[in-house]
Amino acid sequence: MSPDKKNAIVTGAYGAIGQAICSGLALNGYNVTLAGRDASNLEKTRSWLMHHTGNQHISSIAIDLSSQKEIRELSRKWKGPLHLLINNAATAPSRRTETPDGIEMQWAVNVLGYFWMTSYFHPFMTGNTDARIVNVASYWAGGLDLDDPEFKRRPYDNDVAYRQAKQANRMLSAAFAERLASEGITVNSCHPGDVNSKLSNAFGFGGSESPEQGAATPLFLARSNQVRNITGKYFEHLKEVSCTFSSEKNKVEALFRLCEQSLPASEK
Repeated sequence: MSPDKKNAIVTGAYGAIGQAICSGLALNGYNVTLAGRDASNLEKTRSWLMHHTGNQHISSIAIDLSSQKEIRELSRKWKGPLHLLINNAATAPSRRTETPDGIEMQWAVNVLGYFWMTSYFHPFMTGNTDARIVNVASYWAGGLDLDDPEFKRRPYDNDVAYRQAKQANRMLSAAFAERLASEGITVNSCHPGDVNSKLSNAFGFGGSESPEQGAATPLFLARSNQVRNITGKYFEHLKEVSCTFSSEKNKVEALFRLCEQSLPASEK
C-alpha cells in the first residue's frame, strides 16, 4: 500500500458492479483491497485493474464472507488505517442452502456479512478524516420477517430472501450510522443500478445499465464532497431517497440485536 493514499476494502469485488466500483476507486488513487470468495477471479480482477487503471496499489484477499470467523480473522491481520469500506457482496442461490455454520446462505452473505465487516473493521476507521461505509442495497427491498429470516418455516424463494436482505441492509446502515457517528464514520446505503450481472440473472432478469452506470451511486457515496457529512441515508441515482424501513426505529433495533446474536458473547 502507498502510505499517502486512502485505503479501501470492497467486498464482492469481481462481480460486474464490484469490479466497476474498484476501477473507479483505483482511478481516484485509492489503495484498493479486493475481497471475495474465489481466489482465481480475485487475481484476474486485480491484474485487470492494475493494467486498466495504472494503479499498482491493488491487493486481493480470498475470504468466505458468509463466515463470521473468517471475517474476524481478516480483521486481526489488517494493518494500518481504513478510510472506506464498501459492502457489495451478494448471492442468491435458487434453493435454500446453509453455510458450514448452519446459517441460511443469503442471510449469511447479504446481511450478516455486511454486519460482520462493519463490526470488525470500523475500529480501523475511527479517527480517520472522512471515513465512510457504503452498503450496496437495492430498491428491490421489503418483506423482512424477523421471526423467520432464514426461511426455516417459510417456503424458501430466492427473490423473497433477496428483497428482505436488501431491506435489512438499509436498516442496518441507519443503525450503524447512529452508533458510529461519534467515531467520525458515516454510513449510507444505496441502490446501485440495474446491471446485467450474475446476480440479476439468478432472478431471471437482465439489466439495462452498464457496470459503470451501476457503480455510479456507490462511488458517489464513497468519494463525493456533497455527502461528506451525511450519514444514515439511502440513495438512488445519485440522490437521497426517503427510506421508510430505516424510519421504523423499533424494528431497526430489533434487527440489530438479532444480528448481534451471531457474534461471540465477548464481542456483543
